[in-house]
Amino acid sequence: MEEIQSQSEHYRSSSSSASSPASRVPSSNFFYLRKPGSLRQPISFEDSPEWEDTDVDVRVEEGGDSINAATTPVSPSLSKLNSGSLPSPQLPEGAAVARKIAGASVVWKDLTVTIKGKRKYSDKVVKSSNGCALPGTMTVIMGPAKSGKSTLLKAIAGRLHPSAKMYGEVFINGAKTHMPYGSYGFVDRETTLIGSLTVREYLYYSALLQLPGFFCQKKSVVEEAIHAMSLGDYANKLIGGHCYMKGLPSGERRRVSIARELVMRPRILFIDEPLYHLDSVSALLMMVTLKKLASTGCTLIFTIYQSSTEVFGLFDRICLLSNGNTLFFGETLACLQHFSNAGFPCPIMQSPSDHFLRAINTDFDRIIAMCKNWQDDNGDFSSVNMDTAVAIRTLEATYKSSADAAAVETIILRLTEKEGPLLKSKGKASDATRIAVLTWRSLLIMSREWKYYWLRLILYMLLTLCVGTVFSGLGHSLSSVVTRVAAIFVFVSFTSLLSIAGVPALMKEIKIYASEESNQHSGAFVFLFGQLLSSIPFLFLISISSSLVFYFLIGLRDEFSLLMYFVLNFFMCLLVNEGLMLAVASLWQNVFWSVLTLVTIHVVMMLAAGYFRIRNELPGPVWTYPLSYIAFHTYSIQGLLENEYLGTNFAVGQVRTISGFQALHSAYDISPSSNSKWENLLVLFLMAVGYRILVFFLLHVRVRKNVSLHRLCQCNRNSTT
Repeated sequence: MEEIQSQSEHYRSSSSSASSPASRVPSSNFFYLRKPGSLRQPISFEDSPEWEDTDVDVRVEEGGDSINAATTPVSPSLSKLNSGSLPSPQLPEGAAVARKIAGASVVWKDLTVTIKGKRKYSDKVVKSSNGCALPGTMTVIMGPAKSGKSTLLKAIAGRLHPSAKMYGEVFINGAKTHMPYGSYGFVDRETTLIGSLTVREYLYYSALLQLPGFFCQKKSVVEEAIHAMSLGDYANKLIGGHCYMKGLPSGERRRVSIARELVMRPRILFIDEPLYHLDSVSALLMMVTLKKLASTGCTLIFTIYQSSTEVFGLFDRICLLSNGNTLFFGETLACLQHFSNAGFPCPIMQSPSDHFLRAINTDFDRIIAMCKNWQDDNGDFSSVNMDTAVAIRTLEATYKSSADAAAVETIILRLTEKEGPLLKSKGKASDATRIAVLTWRSLLIMSREWKYYWLRLILYMLLTLCVGTVFSGLGHSLSSVVTRVAAIFVFVSFTSLLSIAGVPALMKEIKIYASEESNQHSGAFVFLFGQLLSSIPFLFLISISSSLVFYFLIGLRDEFSLLMYFVLNFFMCLLVNEGLMLAVASLWQNVFWSVLTLVTIHVVMMLAAGYFRIRNELPGPVWTYPLSYIAFHTYSIQGLLENEYLGTNFAVGQVRTISGFQALHSAYDISPSSNSKWENLLVLFLMAVGYRILVFFLLHVRVRKNVSLHRLCQCNRNSTT
């Protein structure tokens, strides 16, 4: 204790600009401090069974006997923001005004989260945290990097990684129960948006994926979400830009990701780092927007690393973490007083959040070590000469014995002693609806993503034109058979290899799926079926255009049925290759490693396809079994050659003829059966189905491994103590 007191006294004396606790009273000069409210109204489950919310701030008075709600306007500088008197963006014609939301209380008690190997000295990422969030308020979880902010947020929301174990209790409206689908929203730190859609289109398709009912009913919900997040000026702009048009700024992108969750009209909204990668102006606009959202009655809980003074003034409650320990929970003004009581008053000219992080961020110890022997014009670096470990111990000890900790325990007891109304699910869109929506959305994306789709079509045409002109004018003599086999091999192999150019587009689709699946907006089967249906028109367009150019330049047999088989065979080849690319992309989830793996696989399959050495002459182990049997090139080339040469004859001299099968016998291994080409087509179809079944399991293993398993975590929440 002597060490703690000496450090505190040293910091108090060194901060000459710091004000005393008594001087940190609400004043118009410090607009981030709240003035006492006057209007009080009791809130109870019996009096408000439906939780009809007003724009109130709920808190427990010290020494009081009830939970009171009081309107607590900020000082004049921000009172207009909270009162809603600032002009709002104009709504489009027919748009609905944001309506009140019946919020829900959230309480976490003795919450501890352990993740093996996460911490260097302890597996406990969050340690015995207590707190609550009330309707119509913004509760912020603040702390330095790796302090457990995101873990605590995910634990409360029931979205922990399966490897994490949670101990403690979480109450929703006083009951230990999970939050059903649609009753809450969760926004990750980084959300994958679709750049080729406008803001309104993106939110409309999100509403179709989430909400049951008719399509026309969801337009008003989308307009409400656009208005709630102040996106009216950007509603018809492409998220990612187009050609020479820039996309949305980072602040607007972040608001779009939040608006995606608002289409469900959630009663509780969790946001991980809403100010992530935002400048000061965008950060203030974001928090003002969230403040307006909270005024509708929604319960907001989010994490934040650092904020400006203006942003800090908009918070209702703050949970301060360091190394998993709760150093404070309560109102923002009380947090300033808490630091002053502990001997670390906030200097007048310093942002409160900067001051908090300076005191509890252990990374500053390295700066102290660097600056230990340095001096500036005014002397030593006294402003950073504070041991953060001592400050953390002091703040933690002070908080545990403070009235703020007792007040938190009191409000937790009162919020959990009686169960309120249970949250109800709003229903989901059917799988058939989701498949139709994903298919139509993917088709729209393909029509606009010229780099990944239309450019690929042009490249296919150029490649086919090159191959066709190189092998043109072959004729139909016996001597042309070997050269025509080479032409078909090059056509199938090179076009399949060129398909790898579509990996970035597939990777983007997988990221979008992972983002939507994390909030139960989609599923593996829905994603795969929708992706398949949307890719069929594009692949068929490639197959028919490329096949027509190649077929007539090479001079294959002029029969319509043979041409249609050629197109169908090449289409199935592309479909198999698309499934293979999906499987590899799902496995790696990285463009570089996916491309490298696919190039390697294609080269190996080309070697085992039976062109460089006839299939029955390949070495038995590895090359014949299993490589030549799993290479889709083999079945595609066999089918095309059987389609061209079975049933034909070639003259040898003037009196002798040989069949097409005999002519090919020394160049490529094919079957003499007339049905063999259809058998090869069936094998290609089964391979296309098999690859997508593999993708289905990979999405469950790889993607879901990185996505929180909501129901599992929520069940564990109720079973663990």
